[in-house]
Amino acid sequence: MLGSDEAKAIHAAHPAIDLHADTLMWSRWLGYDLHKAHEPPLPFAALGGHVDVPRMIEGGMGAQFFGLVSLPIAERARGLARVIDEQIDVLEIALSRNPSKLRLVKKAHEIEACRAEGMLGALLGIEGAHALEGDVSRVASFARRGVRYLGLLHFSANEIGFPAYGRGRSDHEGLTRFGMETVEACEHNGVLVDLSHINKRGFMEACRLARKPPIVSHTGVLGAHEHWRNIDDEQLRAVAEKGGCVGVIFCPEFLGGKGLDPVVKHMKHILNVVGEDALALGSDWDGFIVPTQELRDPRGLPLLTDALLAAGMSREAIGKALRGNIMRVLDEA
Repeated sequence: MLGSDEAKAIHAAHPAIDLHADTLMWSRWLGYDLHKAHEPPLPFAALGGHVDVPRMIEGGMGAQFFGLVSLPIAERARGLARVIDEQIDVLEIALSRNPSKLRLVKKAHEIEACRAEGMLGALLGIEGAHALEGDVSRVASFARRGVRYLGLLHFSANEIGFPAYGRGRSDHEGLTRFGMETVEACEHNGVLVDLSHINKRGFMEACRLARKPPIVSHTGVLGAHEHWRNIDDEQLRAVAEKGGCVGVIFCPEFLGGKGLDPVVKHMKHILNVVGEDALALGSDWDGFIVPTQELRDPRGLPLLTDALLAAGMSREAIGKALRGNIMRVLDEA
């Protein structure tokens, strides 16, 4: 494992949970094997090849949220809900092939059970509610298959609302009535509401409506770097006031620079604005990004822990960012 002895000890005490990796998209398309140790095939680890079980173990991880992606323009004819089900099928096949290493989990206590048994947890989150295809009952059916969060928007407008950036953007419009019904359905079914990619008006409306903690699974923050992908301090406070957490992305384009310092800068900004209970990791590994090179895959996570220690962050706050905050949110959901 990379990193100092102190970083290794922190990871042993708080095995990391990352809120967003799009690995199952590649498994569905190309047969990418979760159980095989890979090296990213392209220069600078561009686009994908970031996550697998051996590297998760080496990086001191405890669980990974796998984003379930459907591309409305390319896959609408196939059925967007079907595309999500196919990715879950791929994961279930992978789990059956090696059940001693990785287990599908839904609740915080199941993640702890995996830890006690020396296993990793796999959690599921949908990226973009266009996968509901306008049918709110699909929230319950996806929840039964293990989905633990629903990202309301992705890069195009849907029946719920409008993206922060992308096709159909409309900054002055918020959640539709269907969007409000979907937030309520998520909470009724124990599914976290993920506010990545949604425009600010919809974001704030969802927070006002929420009775349980929402999350932002992968983002940067405007207080650290000005970029359309990032959220502002008002949005941070809205999530934190509901007890939610915000996963910091590992993409220099959104962070404003290369190396670990920009990642630390975004995490410290969240800590300074809303405190240590809102911090989380949201890599966006395997999501068509060029990642921060030290964080090109899970093996680099202890290096981030060392950088946070060097920046003066306490072991307690780091433990919450690695694991504790999302475990609390899952438990409250």
